[in-house]
Amino acid sequence: MTWTASASAQTPEAPPPEGGTAEATAVPELPEGIELPEGVELTPEEMRELIAAVDQERQFEASLDRQEGTISLRDGLATLTLDARYQYLSPEDTDRVLQAWGNPPQPDHLGMVIPADTSLFGDGSWAVTIDWREDGFVEDDAADDIDYDELLEEMQADTVVDNEQRRQLGLQEVQLVGWAEPPHYDGARKRLYWAKELDFGAPMHTLNYDIRVLGRRGVLAMSAIGGIEQLPQLKPAMEDLMTKVSFNEGHRYADFDPDVDEVAAYGIGGLIAGKVLAKTGFFAVILAFLVKAKKLLILGVVALVAIGRKLLGGRGGNQEPPPAEAGSGPAEG
Repeated sequence: MTWTASASAQTPEAPPPEGGTAEATAVPELPEGIELPEGVELTPEEMRELIAAVDQERQFEASLDRQEGTISLRDGLATLTLDARYQYLSPEDTDRVLQAWGNPPQPDHLGMVIPADTSLFGDGSWAVTIDWREDGFVEDDAADDIDYDELLEEMQADTVVDNEQRRQLGLQEVQLVGWAEPPHYDGARKRLYWAKELDFGAPMHTLNYDIRVLGRRGVLAMSAIGGIEQLPQLKPAMEDLMTKVSFNEGHRYADFDPDVDEVAAYGIGGLIAGKVLAKTGFFAVILAFLVKAKKLLILGVVALVAIGRKLLGGRGGNQEPPPAEAGSGPAEG
């Protein structure tokens, strides 16, 4: 978590009120690495709440089991090879982080990749979820014939319909603004990538940057979650991470056997649209969008709304933040 430095971070100790004590009115020191925006002043009580919030965030991050090096995905299906710049989180920790960022429970991810040198709750934080869809062999022969502008319009129309279901589930509505990075398909390496700009009603738009690696019986999906302003940072990171995951022998695209393997009910366009043909019909894009909220969701402390209002005001924002969501803190496990 980073804020602009300010002389107000060194607010002098206020004199005790009548009948009070100096200890009750003293302004505590901010934790190391935390600074207030210029012009923002907090009461002693608000300062203590802020310190407690930062402490809980740091305890949450310390509780994560960060792994490095070579990671086996889904019992030998694929291998993820990370250098010192990246760390891997288990499916359990991935679900905890996503909920802390404001997403519904999602326990089925294969894991998550995060930058090794960035706080999960800092302005520069981002993460890449890893998923496996065993829907069959995805044929790519029509990849060059896709009109991506037309596909975008179809996806935007689908999102309008999906918002009704999101409302029923108590989820934040989303608007698909457009391509942040138009789709590209690398036929030689069987890799597809694109990026979407999403509006969840927050002051800053969300970026979902997606990679699909085609395999013999399905697709590995890598989806980056960050702010739209992080596109210049995430694009090279995703291009780098795309080279660090590969199917193991027997699971590669070239290992497809038409006599025994099933063919997926969708092609390249279906992968981008986020729709998968299932027995019960189309599972639409409703859960394909992930958000990284710019608020302290992890705490569930309603009192921090006042602090958040002051902090946003210090950044020049005029919109009041929504209340912090309860029940999404570290205790979930």
